[in-house]
Amino acid sequence: MRDTYLTVADTAEGYYTEKRSKFYVFVHHVETTDEVRALQQEYRKKYYDARHVCYAYRLGAEGETFRANDDGEPSSTAGKPILGALISADITNAVIFVIRYYGGVNLGTGGLIVAYREASQSAIESARMNDLIEERQVEEQITYTFSYPQMNAVMRIVKDMEPRIIAQDFQTTCSITLSIRRSLMPQLKARLESLAFQ
Repeated sequence: MRDTYLTVADTAEGYYTEKRSKFYVFVHHVETTDEVRALQQEYRKKYYDARHVCYAYRLGAEGETFRANDDGEPSSTAGKPILGALISADITNAVIFVIRYYGGVNLGTGGLIVAYREASQSAIESARMNDLIEERQVEEQITYTFSYPQMNAVMRIVKDMEPRIIAQDFQTTCSITLSIRRSLMPQLKARLESLAFQ
């Protein structure tokens, strides 16, 4: 299981033209399919006169959730090459939209595949040139409940391992929710659980 992944920090744009067809490209950081849908509606509204608004996205540290959409182009000639560009750049939690204005000349299936792939790569290249591709950590969360006298021992572990504190509640029973890099979670869990025997 990976505990880091590459994504885009902010929106980057690209452009490609082939036989008078124009391809405007946008790559965005996204965390959910709802965000993808909202962006899709935005682009449909903004480029209402475009022939096609095609896209592909990958979500999750391993890119395990993905979708490719041809938006009326012949099957697998748009969405798949866009998704292929994300996969070959090893980028996830990202979506690429390619807006095509038809130039009057048919590109054929091979030509479309090349055009959508090249267009997508132009936006990824733009993100790379502008230092917008960044490595992020995959984190896991744990909520630990303990008695007040254990507070110092718990805080010593937090100080040592430096997880992010998501929430804490120090009432009658104390609880703390921590988030830490996936590869360090077993160690954090073991150290917290060992407090029960002290």
